[in-house]
Amino acid sequence: MNNLNKKTYLIVGGTGGIGKAMVEQLVAATADNNDKDQSIRVFATYYSSVPEVEADNLHWLKMDICDEDSIKQGADAIKQHSNHLDWVINCVGLLHTADTQPEKALRQIESEFFLKNMQVNALASMLIAKHIKPLLSKAERNNDSPAIFATISARVGSITDNELGGWYSYRMSKAALNMGMKNLSIEWARSLKDTCVVVMQPGTVNTQLSAPFQANVKEGHLFSPAYSAESLLEVLSKMSSEQTGSFVDWAGESIPW
Repeated sequence: MNNLNKKTYLIVGGTGGIGKAMVEQLVAATADNNDKDQSIRVFATYYSSVPEVEADNLHWLKMDICDEDSIKQGADAIKQHSNHLDWVINCVGLLHTADTQPEKALRQIESEFFLKNMQVNALASMLIAKHIKPLLSKAERNNDSPAIFATISARVGSITDNELGGWYSYRMSKAALNMGMKNLSIEWARSLKDTCVVVMQPGTVNTQLSAPFQANVKEGHLFSPAYSAESLLEVLSKMSSEQTGSFVDWAGESIPW
């Protein structure tokens, strides 16, 4: 993944399973590279306490993705250190809380949980894009090495793929996310040339998000955060601007909307 070099990254949700693994891998890639001209810069967000992961090229930002002012403040903080971003990856998602599990039937839908799913899984990415666009606009980019705006989605957000039902709030919020990113890809194809907007399915990953549901995962289909993160970064490193508006999985295979 040599084309990860000489880039500036923002990982939103840098303390979660996949986000943390991406941060660690990008920092490690810099440590392994003796050519300072090929250095990687990483910005990553946290919600409450500053993570223990430290590196010379790693900057932690406090951000609440449910608060637009906090997102704007994060973007402003980046501008104090860098005049651009090359890649932005939003890894934050909500499937369940300590008190509420995904709905198995219509009677279980609760307004507060439903709206929280929409806020975290759909609206947040749109607000991040809104405030990060000026930084992406200044990235050096071309068709073969576009600026990247990627969001972690889920296969269960695919309407075509839905054969089981259930999980109303999660499925609907991810479907809304997918539509929002598709819309964004069309707008930015006009106003932010050579930018690739990508929606990604990371596979079933061994994180807190999937923990209550891992018993139903087939053997060999539960990925470590490190494997998923590496796979997603590999897929993104091969994307061109012509692939903007894609919905792909961890192996780069297209998923039906």
